Amino acid sequence: MDELLQSVTERLRGEADAAGAAAACRLLSSTNDHDTLARVLVEPERPLWAREMAAFRLGRAGDRRAFETLILLLNHRDPDRCEAAAHALARLGDPRTARAAAALATNELRVAYALHPVRLLTVLRAPESAPALITALERRLAAPRDPYWRVALACVEGLGALGDPRAEPVLTAATAHPRLAAAAAGALGRVVQV
Repeated sequence: MDELLQSVTERLRGEADAAGAAAACRLLSSTNDHDTLARVLVEPERPLWAREMAAFRLGRAGDRRAFETLILLLNHRDPDRCEAAAHALARLGDPRTARAAAALATNELRVAYALHPVRLLTVLRAPESAPALITALERRLAAPRDPYWRVALACVEGLGALGDPRAEPVLTAATAHPRLAAAAAGALGRVVQV
């Protein structure tokens, strides 16, 4: 069992145990029946831990029935749920993922939860990735004393990894921000070399 799968399983086991559902959690964490897992996503009154377990396992297996649930979890207020969803979405291979992640990364009403969508866009390296990261970073730079500097930093790092020359102006602007300056200079060097 890899480290992230073990971490997600342990976290969800803890939630299930607290709800008196240890046996149900053992079943969901051990079954290889994708239909059983997919039913959990649509059955009424299923707890969040069960839906996350099913979606995470289906996503890692490339079963696109997990897509909608994983996108909802990618936009969750709990960073652990977001991280697990981003990982599963990256492995899922659904062509809708980049468009959905771009929408979440650029949604100003949900900017507090944009970190993992931004990171996912970098991993996906999709056509939507650089334009969404540029937009998100421009908005962070335009906001005076923006509290979401970690989102801005993830955008800077992502744009450097993508190496898209369209990012040069926004990365140049980011070099003037103390928390972003070093990363922006490095990213700018990778973008200009391309």
